[in-house]
This record gives sequence, C-alpha cells and structure tokens, in this order.
Amino acid sequence: MVMQPMGCTAFSVSDSGDIFHMTAKFILPRLRNGFAAATAALLVGAIAMPHAVVAPAMAQETQQKPAIHPQGPASVADLAEGLLGAVVNISTSQTVKGGGEGPGAVPMPQLPEGSPFQDFFDDFFKNRRGDKGGGDEGEGGGDARPQKVQSLGSGFVVDADKGIIVTNNHVIADADEIMVNFSDGMKLKATLVGTDTKTDIAVLKVDPKGKKLTAVKFGDSNKMRIGDWVMAVGNPFGLGGTVTVGIVSARNRDINSGPYDDFIQTDAAINRGNSGGPLFNMEGEVVGINTAIISPSGGSIGIGFSIPSELAAGVVQQLSEYGETRRGWLGVRIQPVTDEIAESLGMKAAQGALVAGVIKGGPVDNGSIQPGDVITKFDGKDVHEMRDLPRVVAESPVGKDVDVVLVRKGAEQTVKVKLGRLEDGEKLAKGEEAKKTPDKAPATTSVLGMTIGDLDDGARSKFGIGAEVAGVVITDVSPNSPAADRGIAPGEVITEIAQESVSSPKDVTDKIKALKDQGRKNALLMLASKTGELRFVTVRID
Repeated sequence: MVMQPMGCTAFSVSDSGDIFHMTAKFILPRLRNGFAAATAALLVGAIAMPHAVVAPAMAQETQQKPAIHPQGPASVADLAEGLLGAVVNISTSQTVKGGGEGPGAVPMPQLPEGSPFQDFFDDFFKNRRGDKGGGDEGEGGGDARPQKVQSLGSGFVVDADKGIIVTNNHVIADADEIMVNFSDGMKLKATLVGTDTKTDIAVLKVDPKGKKLTAVKFGDSNKMRIGDWVMAVGNPFGLGGTVTVGIVSARNRDINSGPYDDFIQTDAAINRGNSGGPLFNMEGEVVGINTAIISPSGGSIGIGFSIPSELAAGVVQQLSEYGETRRGWLGVRIQPVTDEIAESLGMKAAQGALVAGVIKGGPVDNGSIQPGDVITKFDGKDVHEMRDLPRVVAESPVGKDVDVVLVRKGAEQTVKVKLGRLEDGEKLAKGEEAKKTPDKAPATTSVLGMTIGDLDDGARSKFGIGAEVAGVVITDVSPNSPAADRGIAPGEVITEIAQESVSSPKDVTDKIKALKDQGRKNALLMLASKTGELRFVTVRID
C-alpha cells in the first residue's frame, strides 16, 4: 500500500493511526522474513551473494534516472518569417445612407408600451440632428447625411510582378475604396479585378511599382490529410500579421454557403478579420483561403473553414485573366438519390445524382441525358453524391467533350456531351416562364392519399400550371397520408411513375396497382411544379 503513487485512493491525516497499525501488522513481519532469507543466502555461499546484492542496486539506479519528456511540435518561426511579407491587411470604406436606413444603420430597439426609456430612444433615433443647426434631415427628423463604414479583412499576394492579391468577396463587397496594408507599413490603393459570389473569392490588383512584393503560391489541397499541421496568417480584430497553428480537423465539409462547398476544417484560430487570409501547409504553400467560422460568441472556438486550393486556384486564374468565371455547364436539374429512389430504380446503392429535369436549349436538350437518369461518373471522376456533380462540371473547361456514365432504367451506359457555359445557362434557366390558360376544374380520383385529375384548361387556370407541363394534376393531398409525408402539394403534376409517362388518372391508378402486384414497397413519381421544374419522390405503397 505504500508503493501506490498512481493509485485511486488517498489517505487523510485521520488515517495515520490505521497506517501505523497496518505497518506493524503487515510490513514488519515481512522485513523479518527478508532478513532471514538474506541470512540463509549468506550461508549458501558467496556465489549467490552478487545476485542478491547487485541486482536490486541496478534496479534502483535505473529508477533514479530523470524521465525523458517528449518535445512539442517543431517551431514554425522560420516558416512564418518568410511568409509574413506576402500576407496583407485589407481595409475598405463604404458610404451608406444616414438615418434609420441602410446596412450601417442601427435599428431602434422595440420597447414595451409605456416604457420609461421611450422618450430617450425617440430622441436618440428619431429626433437627433447632425449638429445643433439641424443639418440634413430625412423622414422622421433623423440624420440622413451619408456616413462612412469601414471594415477590415485579410488577403495574400499571388503574383508579385502584376500585383495580384486574393481575398474573400465578402471582405470587399460594396466597397467604395479598397486599401491594402503591407507588413512593412506601406499602403497601396487596390482596384477590383473580379469576384465570384459562388465561392466567395475576389481578386484585387495594386500597382507594384515602387515596392518589391513578396508572393506565395498555391499548393495541392488534395494531399492534405486529417491531422496534418497548418498555419493561418491574417488580420484578426485588426491585429495584422497574427500567426496561429493547428491541424486539418476534417475535409470536404459542406456548410451550405454555396453550390461548391468543399471546405477544409481546421482548429487553427480564425477570427473576425482573418477572412481572405491564407492557410499554409508546412511547405509554405497556400492550401486554403480562410473564410468562415462556427462560433456562438464571434470568436474562435477551434472550428474554422477554408476554401481548398484545388477549388480556389482555378477561380483565381479565371478572375485574373478574364475578370469573371467561365465554368462548364451540363444543363440539368438534379436531386439526391435516396435509398428509396435507389430501390425504385433497381440500383444496388444510393449514389450519384438523379436528373430531375433538362433545361431547354442546354447541352443535353438533344435527349442524350433524360429525366430519371442517374449520373454516376463525369469525365472519369466518380459522382458519389449529388453535390459532387456541380463542382466537377464547373471545374471543366467550356466547350470540352466529356464522357458521362449514367444509369437509365437499370442499365448503365455512357454518353458524350459537349459542355456549355454556366453563365449562359443561368440566363436560359431564368428565361423559362410559365403561361396560364383559364377553364373549368377537372374530374378527380384518389390514390396514395392524393386526389388527382385530368390536366385540362380548368386545372391549369386554377393552379396556374404552364402550358408546357403535361401529366396528371394533384388537386388535393390528405393530411398524414404517404403523399403528405413526402411534401407533395396540390398543384403539382405527376408526369411519370416508375419512369413511365402518365397522362390520365387511370394511368396513375393502373401503374400503382401494377407496382403492388410486383411486391414493390414504394412508387417512384416524377413531379412537375407549376413552372415545369421536375423532381423525383418516392411514395410508400400501403
């Protein structure tokens, strides 16, 4: 009991009598036995004596050696020193409307009726003047004079000869003036080259004459593994040249900030003002652009997100060269492949991107890709889930001929597609408008909790359904029904069941009956919205 320094039990002072008692009872008899054994060893002869004496002495000497403590991670001082010159602080100013309007205005708090502070807040928010002379007044007597709002962020130089600087779009959005502050104290005015709101990236340009700039290069974020060391440099809370170190906590994070989310998650401290700054690997290469944090307080809690260099490098190159992005476009509307949809399509696993619709005038409007197809591979790259497809398509050059592997009615096939340009496709998608034609309401029948009817002129008029939409209209949905569980709403149109077209209520009931006879548990429905946008849903067959 004496030799337990790492034990779970500790003795108090009040236990001292018990300890003495235990020592007398247990330890002293053992000591006597030890002396007796030593005497017996001496009687045997001198040969046993060295083993009896030397061995314990060696053990004791080993225990007395000082413990070797492991060292921490290697210093990043040399690495940071060589990179600080390429990281810049970005300050912007923006003129906003005074008074109670505009993004920089402070809203008046809502007070309970009869509050003793009502007069005070009325005076401050409604009746205050820019000066004693009254100044310019807006509605309500408030100060409507323009006000300047300033903000701070970070960035980094990627081309020293041309003066190209990368930052986040939200750092410079709506700015009237952009200033770049270097680590040696020099300030240069920047011009905006181009922005991309989808990835939150902006490219700036300064005049490099009169100052020798230091640039950094993009590394390969695909080589980064969870647990690799990374270093963030930026301007948190206006504290320029702040260096923090952490690891890659996770990869491929989707935080629902845009269509191409694929963030690197890191525990390197990232705070307000770090936005647009670089995330370096231990080779001094930029593997990410620090963009967002999760924080209940606004400060770092070790959960930060960086745009991977794999995505950022191409966007920066296009913005620098063209002042805009030029992304590939496939011209399809897609949705996730759920387990129920995969089962209905006869797929072994829920993977790929389900084509819910084809945009008219797009690259695949020729029928090469059809609604109901599941795209599993694009240009040699696997599409594991829906969000993979927009990213790999966007990263492809406009006009490139690519092979698309898809599953159509249970059979895999490959089609060749010539990509269009996303920016042009967005204009086409916005141009698709519905047309309305009035008439009478349709006759109806019920199935799977839905009341359905013929899609005649009356139904089109009642629900505002476009003339190009064809199928069977849903006029009502029963609460707590299988259809209601799937979010199906009146006014939607059933265009296909189990990838076969339907044009009348009888077609729908016949298809559902056939699926029941086959022992199917779910029915795969293609639904069209009032404007013709398609989506797939699976409805449980009771």
